[in-house]
Amino acid sequence: MENQIKQKLNREFYNSPGKLPIKIVQFGGGNFMRGFTDYIIDQLNKKTDFNAGIVNVQPTPGGSVHKLEEQDNLYTLFTRGIKKGEIIDEKQVISSIQKSINPYTNYNEFLALAKEEELEFVFSNTTETGIAYDETEDQYSGPHKNFPAKVTVLLYERFKHFKGAPEKGLRIIPCELIEDNAFVLKDIIIQYARLWNLKEDFVQWIEQCNYFHNTLVDRIVPGYPKDDAESYEDQLDYEDQMMVVSEVFLLFVIQDAKNLKERIPFDQINEQILVVDDIQPYRLRKVRILNGGHSLMLAPALLSGKETVKESIDNPFIGKFLRDAVFDEVNPTLGLDENELKDFSEEVFDRFRNPFIKHYLASIALYFVSKFKVRILPSLLGYVEINQKLPLNLTFSLASLIRFYQGNFNEAALPLNDEEAIINRFKDIWTTNDYEKVAALALSEIAFWDTDLTHVKGLKEAVAKALWEIDHNDVETAYHNFVQFYS
Repeated sequence: MENQIKQKLNREFYNSPGKLPIKIVQFGGGNFMRGFTDYIIDQLNKKTDFNAGIVNVQPTPGGSVHKLEEQDNLYTLFTRGIKKGEIIDEKQVISSIQKSINPYTNYNEFLALAKEEELEFVFSNTTETGIAYDETEDQYSGPHKNFPAKVTVLLYERFKHFKGAPEKGLRIIPCELIEDNAFVLKDIIIQYARLWNLKEDFVQWIEQCNYFHNTLVDRIVPGYPKDDAESYEDQLDYEDQMMVVSEVFLLFVIQDAKNLKERIPFDQINEQILVVDDIQPYRLRKVRILNGGHSLMLAPALLSGKETVKESIDNPFIGKFLRDAVFDEVNPTLGLDENELKDFSEEVFDRFRNPFIKHYLASIALYFVSKFKVRILPSLLGYVEINQKLPLNLTFSLASLIRFYQGNFNEAALPLNDEEAIINRFKDIWTTNDYEKVAALALSEIAFWDTDLTHVKGLKEAVAKALWEIDHNDVETAYHNFVQFYS
């Protein structure tokens, strides 16, 4: 392909099938949505009779939907990673988006979406801050910058055009990473309806004829491979400025409402898409195993001189430490199906091993104490409650965190990146070399843990023992000595 002038990707070149009916309005056409929801809809279109087209609405004035329009809303998705121990490296053209609209330059085109006969779904990913109420958006007339305000307008225009027909309500499926994302969005929509003095019948139509589905989404989508674009371009016989790179893993958990399974045949494609009555167990699983796995191995790995997640899990000591902690101490506290937890854990470990993603431990160390409190501490305390003894791996992880906040190890600075008050408090705690005193001060700091951990039987003594071992041996030897002492 060297020195060859390539044609820009377009529907004629790609030999794309005809236009699809507009069934989905999507707010946010960034990397995540193109590697996640647009990919899912593309699979449904190609493998089932779903036959759904997407209109992509630019969420902010500074967006770039024009770049998608320039290549007929087509783009290449590279899917790369490890699945069940096998390296996956695939590419495909995604053709589910039919049109991209900038509502700031063509507001009437946006309003016209409300009149689409077959429109049924709204998807979104406007970042965690997108689902918020902005009281300055106090007029119905737009365009609005606020995302929930845009949705309110879309719904009201549809309500007016179809004269409040119950069957013309929409299913709202947000992908923003906040708890109860759909319910929060619904409340804000109703706030805008009342702020703008819209008809009370409209509020009732929102409540009774539209369905709001809370979700949990999980997929790493690094996006355009700017650091290695040439190697990706060499794999294509066309020019694609909107190509996207994604990991293999995909999880989409959707809270059911009014028979969603009958409206979208998720079960007919080979992806981990779950329509459930309650998403909270899956949120808990993700936080404790995926996010928790990062956090529980972080300090031992950093103290062992590791720099990345992959380097850590590939290390015989850290890899086994992580597996033992997750399978023996975290999973038994979750109260979920053992086989489901095992499968999910193995998928997580595959993600950690992904050779195509360089995930630095230093970036995970941001706000480490608060992450440990949310992700690891409930497992530690839950294990103690169930078994009436300490989980040795999680206890060693906690001791390693305390040692990490001393700030230096083996004459090298550690990547502390936390609130100044937390860093300064640990600095005060580490003014002594008395490990029992360090353990007592750190564990009793309610500002760290929201509780006094010295009340956990034997924890103070075990942490002190682990700290002594870490400072007098290499970390692997320290761990084995600690476990042997308590076995």
